[in-house]
Amino acid sequence: MPHHNQCPLCSSEKILLYHTCTDHFISKEVFELYKCSVCSFEFTQDYPGETQIDKYYESDNYISHSDTSKGLFNKLYKYVRKTMLQRKRMIVQSVTGMNIGSLLDIGSGTGHFAGTMQKAGWLVKGIEINEHARERSISHFGLEIIPPDEISLLEPESFDCITLWHVLEHFHDPYKYASDIIRLLKPGGTCLVALPNCKSYDARYYGKFWAAYDVPRHLWHFNPDTFRLFAEKTGFIVEKIISLPFDVFYISLLSEKYKGTLLPFVAGMTKALLFWLLSAYKRSKSSSVIYILGKHNQ
Repeated sequence: MPHHNQCPLCSSEKILLYHTCTDHFISKEVFELYKCSVCSFEFTQDYPGETQIDKYYESDNYISHSDTSKGLFNKLYKYVRKTMLQRKRMIVQSVTGMNIGSLLDIGSGTGHFAGTMQKAGWLVKGIEINEHARERSISHFGLEIIPPDEISLLEPESFDCITLWHVLEHFHDPYKYASDIIRLLKPGGTCLVALPNCKSYDARYYGKFWAAYDVPRHLWHFNPDTFRLFAEKTGFIVEKIISLPFDVFYISLLSEKYKGTLLPFVAGMTKALLFWLLSAYKRSKSSSVIYILGKHNQ
């Protein structure tokens, strides 16, 4: 299990135990979250290595790989996803200034976003580590989806837009992917990175029960300040931040469930509405945010 003696972001040795979180989703194992006292970056400590992590995704309820509709939470997720797919398409077209172009979706899951963009006329490719999800993307949407180890075969400067929807936090080596994205983006190209925000109102309220910590699948826990630092270190500039308004409802429902609340749906929806209203006035406190990135000095 990888262990960090210094902050993975700023290299400070001033790191301290911040939370002890349970994998409520699959294993029920306990993992430690550390926080840097210099840059405030949060990260999962002693997480499974790349050869051990697969078993923590092996569940029919892991919706980004299985596309399951079992249970209230997954039904709600899929209902909201229909609306969000069109919103994401419009965001891509708005920030790129293009109605059609070339797009790479990294961590494409079962292909719903990539399929939406392809249907809108974009030339789309996807990268997905899970074989079942890749096969489903190909059979359902006719997409071109490759495994991560083939990213080096893609032509340099071949994409107008590269998207990562709640994916970067899973990578064992996010710096490598940042380098690949720099290589693959066309001059003037745009990268969109959606991430949970560990400085959000709901994260601070739920603490160790915050569902978006999702240990040990989520290794890195960014907020707008620490992500800006990551972007600068990897050759990007954050041009804009956009909130993902519906994520807080799904995350709050799960968090209430993890807390053992008697009526998690009612409690989650009520509190999520409050968090949503508060974050409408302060985007940096939104549950999830999209970072719009350009290459530095492009």
